Amino acid sequence: MSFLFVFSVLVITITLIGVAIGRWPWLRMNRATIALVGATALVGSGALSLEQAYRAVDWNTVVLLFAMMVLNVNLRLAGFFHRVTGYVVRFARTPRRLLAMIVGVSGVLSAVFLNDTIALTMTPIVLELTRTLRRDPLPYLVGLVTAANVGSVATITGNPQNMLVGLSSGLPFVEFSRVLGPVALVGLLIIWAVIVLVYRAEYTQPFIPTHVEVPGTEDAPLLRKAMLATGLMIVGLVAGVPIPLAALIAAAVLLISRRRDPEHVFEEIDWGLLVFFASLFVVTGAIETSGFGAQLFAWMRPWADGGPAKLTFVSVVLSNIVSNVPAVMLFRPVVPTLAEPHQAWLTLAMATTLAGNLTLLGSVANLIVAEIARRSGVRLSFGEYLKAGTPIALLTLLCGVWWLS
Repeated sequence: MSFLFVFSVLVITITLIGVAIGRWPWLRMNRATIALVGATALVGSGALSLEQAYRAVDWNTVVLLFAMMVLNVNLRLAGFFHRVTGYVVRFARTPRRLLAMIVGVSGVLSAVFLNDTIALTMTPIVLELTRTLRRDPLPYLVGLVTAANVGSVATITGNPQNMLVGLSSGLPFVEFSRVLGPVALVGLLIIWAVIVLVYRAEYTQPFIPTHVEVPGTEDAPLLRKAMLATGLMIVGLVAGVPIPLAALIAAAVLLISRRRDPEHVFEEIDWGLLVFFASLFVVTGAIETSGFGAQLFAWMRPWADGGPAKLTFVSVVLSNIVSNVPAVMLFRPVVPTLAEPHQAWLTLAMATTLAGNLTLLGSVANLIVAEIARRSGVRLSFGEYLKAGTPIALLTLLCGVWWLS
């Protein structure tokens, strides 16, 4: 083995470990900076050239992610999520119905928009609602985030790993949702049932008031424009317009404005996530160019080529070691060589998404909810999350495997 090969494997391993943990000891670095430093080290050492690094980045995924962020920022600024929450409060007359509404709304919105965005937007609202209604916030927070993860499995635009699968596989938007939509629907029902069972004391309480003021403001003109742009995107996706282009058209429509400063929108974009994706593409590209990929894929192939059950198992394990997005990136070169790549792509999307509910560290959405709750004085601990999150993950994964088999 050459020095360059050993160095490349070392950098790739350290980078993926840092991405999985979210930091490096004694350094103030996050996942985006860790991935960027790792990618730079690989290019600088000659593991892959600058041109190979550019080619390794899947710009379709980066463009789609950026466009969805622009759309989500405009919907939040317009008060869309505030209005939806108002409807939830109006129709939720009992604790069980309130949970059902939160789970349903979170799941449906995550299927259209990014699950991380729904977690970021709705967590403060759920905390405020439960505080006003004098309810225990924990079961509703768990319901919110597990539904955001489960609901996102239904569409290519639901989460970053689905975007990778959708664009890498070439699966049409409608076909993807036709197969995985039922998994998401059954998963939302499982979430409601598990939380009601785990938190029985909370759901034997009496009726709740319906005349509750939901904090927040709305911008009616921007809301109409944002809904129009969203509608255009959905029509384009169903009609077969390339997924990144459909999302980019919607974002471009929203950036045409006489009233709102575009800098305000760009300040809300998660540029770190875009850097993370681009850098991680380079890191995983180096796995192939260094020759490490041939050995890794030889180990992975027997597991990946054994049908939905075996592929789900290895996907869940890998997702909880290096996180779901890097797991999908590692599988990208393997899946086209399998006996049934169509089924394998769908299984990969299902398994890496639902695996996010296994522990509190399983997805970025989980961490977002826990951190926002902590700032508000509510502690969603690792152990507390496991009580409902782990059964939800295992049951939904079993349903997904059965359905795809």
